[in-house]
Order: sequence, then structure tokens, then C-alpha cells
Amino acid sequence: MNFAAPLLLFNFIPTLQTTNFNPMRYIWQHIKAIIETYNGSVPLAHFLKNYFKQYPILGSRDRKTLSAMAYSWYRVKKGIGSWGLGIGPFDSAQDDNLKAQMIACMKLCGNGKLLPPAIDGATIPEIMFDATALFPFDVALSAGINKDEWLQSMLVQPHLFLRIRKDMGKTTSLLNGAQIPYTFITDNCLRLPNGAKIDTILPEDTYAVQDASSQQTGTFFHPKKNEQWYDCCAGAGGKSLLLKDLEPGVRLTVSDTRESIIHNLKQRFKQYRMEPPVAYVTDVSNRILLSKALGTKQFDNIICDAPCSGSGTWARTPEQLYFFDPKTVDKFSALQKTIALNVSRHIKPGGRLIYITCSVFKQENEDVVTEVVQKTGMKLIDSELINGTDIGADSMFVGQFETSPHPSPL
Repeated sequence: MNFAAPLLLFNFIPTLQTTNFNPMRYIWQHIKAIIETYNGSVPLAHFLKNYFKQYPILGSRDRKTLSAMAYSWYRVKKGIGSWGLGIGPFDSAQDDNLKAQMIACMKLCGNGKLLPPAIDGATIPEIMFDATALFPFDVALSAGINKDEWLQSMLVQPHLFLRIRKDMGKTTSLLNGAQIPYTFITDNCLRLPNGAKIDTILPEDTYAVQDASSQQTGTFFHPKKNEQWYDCCAGAGGKSLLLKDLEPGVRLTVSDTRESIIHNLKQRFKQYRMEPPVAYVTDVSNRILLSKALGTKQFDNIICDAPCSGSGTWARTPEQLYFFDPKTVDKFSALQKTIALNVSRHIKPGGRLIYITCSVFKQENEDVVTEVVQKTGMKLIDSELINGTDIGADSMFVGQFETSPHPSPL
């Protein structure tokens, strides 16, 4: 898929000869260092945070500029080929001042060889951009998402989404007062510009930051009071909190492999004035450790938000697309099957398993569903890829299974 797109181009050079924009000398040096040292082993946001700590001389605008340039590089570089060392969509600039700084970068490097000879703030060059080069791998996508649309979605940072837990009228009034635009996606889901400063405006217990597609997984839950629920890969607890907001009367158990994650989850429950769930630190991919933690305990419903490639969220984390190794899909698929089969042993007769990924890959979604049905005999109730590309959200997959009403031994 080739198309012309307005882009900002950055050609990094070791020494800047002009002195008209001295502050940009530092930006040039730092972005070059970032690109050369970052290897994708940690999230780019974490890397940048640690990098900036080493250079306190960088002000907030400098950090904002460097972050925008770095994300632009990993978002689109493979689609540009040999055009310069750094490049990014014009829309990556969040305000006019940042655009001006980026255009200053363009002027500094505009030597007429890698860039058009004349660039000014009102003229953005058009070049051919090949989005298919972003993902040249033969990895099948799930039904319900178009590859071209998925790749084009990678070029734009997704929106910020809020799940409003209470006081919607007060929330919208506060947003209006702060002149923060918003759009209703559902009755309790708001879409805001990415980077909107809401933490000092909205009471912390009235909302949860949660992607629209992640919120939509809750439509599969249908919880009832006093049911026993288990969130087996709880992570930050977004699905657990959603579940408890849907039905406060469920009895919830959670687990994760990391003690720190469980601690943070419990703190989030306290923040929302909820009683923390029963929690285990265990590896659900290890059948022995899982049995040691749960014993013979069984649940009415299990949420399995399995570890995955995260391909449905790559518009937020373009570095993961940039450093993607297709071999990891095999590893994730095998892990997901193991986890789903292990936890299925702890579902009551007539109970449900809700399998979730934030992947768009068939091997992590439909192929796992097929394996679970074949190996457990559970009935697949339904499955769906929640395609968030149209609203600037993530994409997720949900498969819902039901066990036989007749008991079987563990």
C-alpha cells in the first residue's frame, strides 16, 4: 500500500553549523543518542523516562520534543526506506510551538541532498510512504480486521479513553470548565485527546483510564451477585475493576506472576474504595504451581486476559511493531494454550471461561479457541475481534466458552 503522506523529516548530522537555533543543537544530539542506544528491550516510555533523568538540563518542552521525535521514528521509519535518520507524521506534533521546533529541525538539516532544498513552516513535503513495509511478515490476522486499515492506524497515536464510574454530569461539567473536548463512545465511555491533563481536574475515584475496546470486553461478563470469579492474569487490574463496577457483589480472586503487580492492583482497589480481592502470586502457565495456589478451588467464571504480542495496541507502542520478531507469535500462542487449558480445570460445571487478548493475530486468537474446544470439550459460546481502528482505540479479541453442566474430576 503506497500513498503520499505529509511527513516531517529529520536528517541527523553529527555537527550543526548554523547558530540560529542553538537550543536545537541539544535536541539533535539527544535524539541521535536515543535512536542509537534504544534496542526495544523495555517499553520506549520507560527508556525515555530513565534517559531524561540522566539529563536534568532538558526542560519539559525539550522532553516533549524528543519524545515526539522518537515515537515518530519508530512509528514510520520502515515505511520511508532511506529518507533520513528520523522521520515522523506531522500530526505527531501536539501543538503549534512543538511544530515550530520540529520545523526548525528541518531547516537545520535541509542541505538539499536528503531533504528538499527549500522548507518553510507553511510547506510540508509530500513523499511516497509504503505502509506495507511496516509489517512485511506472513502472519495471518484475525477475521474482522483489514490489514491495510490496521497498518494505517499505526500512523496515529490512539485517543485517551475514560470509563466514568460515577457522577457523569459532574465529570462532563469539569471537562467543559477546563475546555477539554470529549466525545461519548458509550453511555459511560468518553474519548479525549491523547495527553489530556485530567488527573488534576477529575476526582480520582470517579473514572478509570481504560481503552474503549478493553471496556467493551465487559459486555461478555454478565456477572451475578455472589458468583465466584477468577481473573487469572490480572495485571494492572483493569478487567477486575470493570467486573466489580458491573456487579460489586461478585467474590473475586486474582493472580499474577509478580508481587509488585498484585500490590499495585490492591492499591487501585483501595483508591476506588473497593475491598481488595483474594490474591495469589503464581504462574498459571505452570500447572503444579497453579494447583498449589488454588488447590481444588473452582469458580463460576474465569477471565483469562492472556499474555500476548500486544499487536492490537501497537499504535500506542510503535516500538513494538518496529522490533517485532514473528517467531514470538509461536511462543505466545503456545503459552496462551497452556494457560487456558490449565485454568479451565478450575471452572465449575456449567461455568464459563472468557479468553481475552490484545492481539489481532489469528494464531493467538482463533487458533487458541480451536485448541481449547478440542482439548477441554467446552462449548464456544461466541468470539469476536473488537476492532478499535475506526474510533482510534486498541483492538482486542474475546472468546467465551462454557463447560458442561455435568461435573468432571480435576
